[in-house]
Amino acid sequence: MTEKDTYKTIEVTPDPTLFKDKNSKFFGYAFPVLNEEHIKKHLEQLKKEHHTARHWCYAYQLGTETLTYRVNDDGEPSNSAGMPIYGQIQSFDVTNVLIVVVRYFGGVKLGVGGLINAYRTAAQMVLENSAIIEKTINTDYLISFEYKNMNTVMRVIKEKQLKIINQKLEMSCEITITVRKNEAESVFEIFNRLYEIDIKKL
Repeated sequence: MTEKDTYKTIEVTPDPTLFKDKNSKFFGYAFPVLNEEHIKKHLEQLKKEHHTARHWCYAYQLGTETLTYRVNDDGEPSNSAGMPIYGQIQSFDVTNVLIVVVRYFGGVKLGVGGLINAYRTAAQMVLENSAIIEKTINTDYLISFEYKNMNTVMRVIKEKQLKIINQKLEMSCEITITVRKNEAESVFEIFNRLYEIDIKKL
């Protein structure tokens, strides 16, 4: 059986959505992210933008094969905000995504059940509003060879329709290719068998 070598994520940041309950406003935001640095920037930006809000609750998931996630209730009762948001990330089966729900308190307490519903709904609305795309999990290889072997290398790249992400073509050449995970091993074998051509995984 071939392993799953695709994952779903969002391509761009959609427009924020708004859910209201008893005068409280919940603004839902979704961001495509690749690391914690990105996440920090988005959170700082939202805190500036909504500096009069009461809570900035969020959840994120990163990674394709090994997943890491984090949830934050930001002062709301434990598990009433971050987990319901994360539940939607799981339910839409997306990764490399940050969902933030910004709450403006409307003067009426919603209770834990009301909060769970509000944060879950705001996260669901913004994910429904997002363009979810499927991407492949890839392996990158560096191929090193002398210039005289260029035709051999290029022929394989063309035949296998491999994607070049970087190349340095001089007397000694280096080409970086990215290969879909399920095909990576067979591509490695082809290059590995070629005379005077070196391939290594990045």
